Amino acid sequence: MAHPGGNVTGITPYIAGLPAKQLEIAREVVPAATVIGVLGNMGDPKAPPQLHELETAAALLEAKIVAVDMHGEEELPTAVEHLAEQAVQVIIVLQTTMLLSLRKQLAAVLETKQIPAVYGYQQHVIDGGLISYGVDLRWCFHRAATYVHKIIHGTLPGDLPVEFPTKIQMVINLRAAKALGLTVPQSLLQRADEVIE
Repeated sequence: MAHPGGNVTGITPYIAGLPAKQLEIAREVVPAATVIGVLGNMGDPKAPPQLHELETAAALLEAKIVAVDMHGEEELPTAVEHLAEQAVQVIIVLQTTMLLSLRKQLAAVLETKQIPAVYGYQQHVIDGGLISYGVDLRWCFHRAATYVHKIIHGTLPGDLPVEFPTKIQMVINLRAAKALGLTVPQSLLQRADEVIE
């Protein structure tokens, strides 16, 4: 990652370790949840490592993971319905490009089914989701612009290290919590970087 070589470089929007922390947060939102839903798009290269990490972390907590692999927007209602039929108590939405683009629809479907969810990107929460814990995509985009500037001015991409975001943020949407009939634990509210009321 320090010297990727060739024409490869960039900012990674995913950091190993985040899914396990999201699982911890999911268990704070729904204490002692034993059936955890995972919604993802396994065609996104960021998704399989996240699912593997969640499965490993869930085994240590003696929780069951029920994962659904989505391939397009038309599958969203069916995917959430399947998770509801499996009696999941909380869902972790994997950090994938497709699910980020479907964030408004996803929040609406989960509210209808009354299933809380933990996301990796704050954009989900801004658009109606319950809680996110992850990297700041706005920082990633801003930092990527500095890379473009360097490359335009002669730096070879392979000489620029792949960067990992250093700031992780938690965002909570209390309007979503109310719609879901949930009370967000004070311990989470105190740790939140932003609370939407």
